[in-house]
Amino acid sequence: MPVRVHQELLQHERLPGKIHPKELFEERYRAIRKFERYLCDNGTVVLKFFLHVSKKEQKARLLERLENPRKFWKFSIDDVKEREYWDDYMDSYETMNCHTATKRAPWYVVPADNKWFTRAAVGARRPRPRLSRGRRRATAGARRGSGALRQRIEAAREVS
Repeated sequence: MPVRVHQELLQHERLPGKIHPKELFEERYRAIRKFERYLCDNGTVVLKFFLHVSKKEQKARLLERLENPRKFWKFSIDDVKEREYWDDYMDSYETMNCHTATKRAPWYVVPADNKWFTRAAVGARRPRPRLSRGRRRATAGARRGSGALRQRIEAAREVS
């Protein structure tokens, strides 16, 4: 993924001599997949959302920041400069999504031009209880219901 860093931020950093971007990112992708696998193996449901704002909508939002005094604080001239690299960013996001998406931790690409739709789409994707290592997890409704104790006892019997 192309990252543009100000030189003054790197002056005090100790960086390796030669960095080969392809190898560097392949290692980072492996580390991400490994970490997410660890989370899933330990019962965490990993939900990853890529909120895709179109180039047209991004431009409209940048202009809104200039025109609306309450949003002007969000404006940065660097945002305008970075728009020149739109295609590079899109390629990088696609590559990252492809290399870090797994069956247990997929990416959900959500159109984000309309904030109400984005919020509804993300909110609609609720995690489901997963079966792992032979243990059963009670659903949230079962934990609250009157039969929760009975279900836990039955689940414990299944594990034994």
